[in-house]
Amino acid sequence: MATSRPDLDLVATFGEDSELLRLVTCGSVDDGKSTLIGRLLYDTKQVLADQLEHVEETSRRRGDGYVNLALLTDGLRAEREQGITIDVAYRSFVTARRRFLLADAPGHVQYTRNMVTGASTADVAVILVDARNGVVEQTRRHTFIAGLLGIPHVVVAINKMDLAEFSAERFAEIAEEACAVARSAGIPDPIAIPMSALRGDNVVDRSGDMDWYEGPTLLEHLEAVEIAADRNVRDGRFPVQWVIRPMSDEHHDYRGYAGQIASGAWRAGDEVVVLPSGRATRVSTVETHDGPLNVAIPPMSVVIRLDDNIDIGRGDMIAHAVGAPTPARQIEATVCWMSERPLAVGARVAVKHTTRSVRAIIDQIVDRVEMATLERIAAPNGLALNEIGHVHLRLSEPIMADPYVDNRVTGAIILIDEATNETIAAGMISSVDPSV
Repeated sequence: MATSRPDLDLVATFGEDSELLRLVTCGSVDDGKSTLIGRLLYDTKQVLADQLEHVEETSRRRGDGYVNLALLTDGLRAEREQGITIDVAYRSFVTARRRFLLADAPGHVQYTRNMVTGASTADVAVILVDARNGVVEQTRRHTFIAGLLGIPHVVVAINKMDLAEFSAERFAEIAEEACAVARSAGIPDPIAIPMSALRGDNVVDRSGDMDWYEGPTLLEHLEAVEIAADRNVRDGRFPVQWVIRPMSDEHHDYRGYAGQIASGAWRAGDEVVVLPSGRATRVSTVETHDGPLNVAIPPMSVVIRLDDNIDIGRGDMIAHAVGAPTPARQIEATVCWMSERPLAVGARVAVKHTTRSVRAIIDQIVDRVEMATLERIAAPNGLALNEIGHVHLRLSEPIMADPYVDNRVTGAIILIDEATNETIAAGMISSVDPSV
């Protein structure tokens, strides 16, 4: 008789129908990303009457000849005038089964940093492919980035099937190539869906012109895809964001540590270690404003109380004693460079990791990704805007990190220019070194 996995049983308990799914759309310019999101919003009855009137009026003024649903997400004036997506546009909608947060990422190569930002927290990536053009360079680039960011679920939306005469053969040809690219990027189970976002075929409603397709519509798939099991409920990681000390007569001895659970299932009685000090203790309670909890899992925000009074502050981490991370003074990471000023060896930056900030020096730029071929090559001139490369950093103080492939929260960093407070890179940690 088969036995159930405790971690899956646990997330199933919390995996209610109303759970939030974070979704990013990406692809080449003019593949129909904004139109697809507009169609989702329109066909799920999320568009207000005055919004629709504004879109209809703008469509007439532009001479589109149809109601251009892409205008629901192309919010910047420059986007509407140029007909392209520049910034990441966020929209949300709700169905009877799930809540969604949509990010419409730019398709042009010069906005790669925006695409990384929009996709960094996504549960599902929808990569659009124009049925007329098939897999192009941007398809490969965005699939590579989706794999790099560890997005667990990828949908290849083969769009504009109406302009390919709804051909089943054309769909099969593109689906085979696109899914092969996804698997080579480390994405295990991509799914391909034929659709026409402009007409609404297989987006929310099934298409009468593609009765040869027996799979789900895009919305059916998004409502059914299992994301609760993607949470790491094994490795206990709790970055401390705030220390709660009311200091009132009634609560003079109260000491709690507030934050958002990065990973692991947390219960009273857990044996834990406080990092970087290494002090060991036990969890006395896990609670919210409603009172104590039997168990808490990511991404819940909670207060953890401990059996012992230990000197703990913002930036420290409470971790399960078994499998706790080793505080690291050196890390290697893949970074997407977001600054107009190139990154050079020896650059001094601030590293933001969970709730902890430390100073660092770029010791080495190992290589960079040639985005046209996705090959790793030497980077003698450093990293320029929108380039992705592998770097080695030496930290002034330790951070409690995990490889990104093991933990998307404690494996992520951002680099900040200390002089301007500008975010200059987003990074995914590949390895940690505790040595000084």
